[in-house]
Formats: sequence, structure tokens, C-alpha cells
Amino acid sequence: MLGKSTAAAILGLPLAVLIVGFAALLSRDQASTTLPWLLLFFLVWIATMTGAFLFKTGLRAWLWMGGATVIGFTALHFLKASGLLRIAA
Repeated sequence: MLGKSTAAAILGLPLAVLIVGFAALLSRDQASTTLPWLLLFFLVWIATMTGAFLFKTGLRAWLWMGGATVIGFTALHFLKASGLLRIAA
């Protein structure tokens, strides 16, 4: 239980930031859709923290959530570096 709790507390926030960030950046009109996505952030954060408790062991929660976070932020970095994903000014 301690492993799941620490995975939820430590990995829940960056995973929620990643999910909401991808959703906001992939929208066509970023100026009008960013605020609603930011308002949904708390619910996504709670959902990712709750999702950690669905794993069978704490190690699985750490590995899956940590792997998803690393892969997601790596993909975000490469998409922004290649110019495929841009932030509207």
C-alpha cells in the first residue's frame, strides 16, 4: 500500500500535467481551449492518483506510471523540437 501511495503522490502530478498538456496543445484553437483544459486539471490529477491504486502491487504502479511519464515527456520534447507541435502565442 505504501508503494501505491507514493507512486500516486509523486507520479500522479507529472502524469496529469502531461495528459492535460497534450490535450491543450493538440487542440486546434489553443487560445479558447486552454483554460477549460486547465480547469479540468484537478479532476485528471485525482484520476491519475486513483489509478495508481488499481495496480496489483506498488512496483507495478511505479513502473507503469513512471514509464508512461518518461515516454510521454520524451514524446512531447521530440514533437516540440521537430516543430510538429507548437505553442500558440
